[in-house]
Amino acid sequence: MRITRIAWARLMGQRPRAAGSNARLGPHGQAVSPGVALVWTDDGASGWGWSRIEPRAAESLLGRDLNEAIQPEAPWPARRAIQPAFQAIEYPLLDLFAKREGLAAHRWLAGDLPLPEQPLTVPCYDTSLYFDDLHLADDEEAAALLVDEMRQGWERGHRAFKLKIGRGALHMPLEHGTRRDIAIVRAVRQAAGPDAKLMCDANNGYNLNLLKRVLSETAEAQLYWIEEPFHEDGTLYAHLKDWMQANGLRVLIADGEGDASPRLLDWAREGLVDVVQHDILRPGFSHWVALGPTLDACGARSAPHHYGEPLGNYYACHLAPGLDGFEAVEWDEATLDGVDASAYTIRQGQVQVSSAPGFGLTLDEGAFARAVRENGWSMAL
Repeated sequence: MRITRIAWARLMGQRPRAAGSNARLGPHGQAVSPGVALVWTDDGASGWGWSRIEPRAAESLLGRDLNEAIQPEAPWPARRAIQPAFQAIEYPLLDLFAKREGLAAHRWLAGDLPLPEQPLTVPCYDTSLYFDDLHLADDEEAAALLVDEMRQGWERGHRAFKLKIGRGALHMPLEHGTRRDIAIVRAVRQAAGPDAKLMCDANNGYNLNLLKRVLSETAEAQLYWIEEPFHEDGTLYAHLKDWMQANGLRVLIADGEGDASPRLLDWAREGLVDVVQHDILRPGFSHWVALGPTLDACGARSAPHHYGEPLGNYYACHLAPGLDGFEAVEWDEATLDGVDASAYTIRQGQVQVSSAPGFGLTLDEGAFARAVRENGWSMAL
């Protein structure tokens, strides 16, 4: 089982609508273009998936025995994970290994540990509610626009929604932007009803006092979590926790995507951070295999990040069965040229996960070959 060929390309795709700004960045747009690698072995097997591998790294993996790629005695949530030297193609390899045994990825990852026989379902949330209202002067019109976007997600099966907030950090005057944040949270809650789960993400656009104001004025909306309210700071987290307890608020604190503080896990152990959001693509799935037991042991919750890389929608589903504290898949709705993801469906806030071998995603190899010619590369032994 040697690796005999690796090809890489970007697949073009798009979201149902363009995504606007957040508290620190401009418009995210409608187009997506994830990098994808397809890996072949000398016995005719293949697997594909998200990858950032460079040609030099790929050259070093050609000819390597696949048995070298599996980490021995990897901890639960998976008894199997990918060795660091192979993690640049860990998603193609996970797909390949699971397909070889005719198992869905989450079943292959579990090794000898039993999983329920019924099809897997995993909670998810719509992460698409960005600052799409900045062109509007009137707060009621802005709130109506975001309510309409929430309803679009509702029609796609979602029952949990994450709103971007922090308009006053960059894009609007502070007071006006803060008032609009509050108005939109209230409007979306009213439209979604009391049973929908509602979260907010400030992308570090608030300070502690500003956050207190917003949480006070949206208390009736019963936010489930507040994500990245300000840059990670254990002292401010502690102040926030004390203040919320004194004011009867039960909003979880979520943080950790991107360039997270190295102290984040310490704060999770101390109960200052409730939900950890390391990216499922960078640092990756095998990182989560090691991290999961630590978070479960201290009672912290897991909600892997991957916005902007829609293949992460599907990968996070296969991590979920092994994490006691898994919260939900961040769902960045998009279609990709040459990828059939129809085996996954969303109903009543739950992803019905594909039970097909591997990750259950079908790649049109003809479309991928065209992408390789247009923007990628290929090498073989």
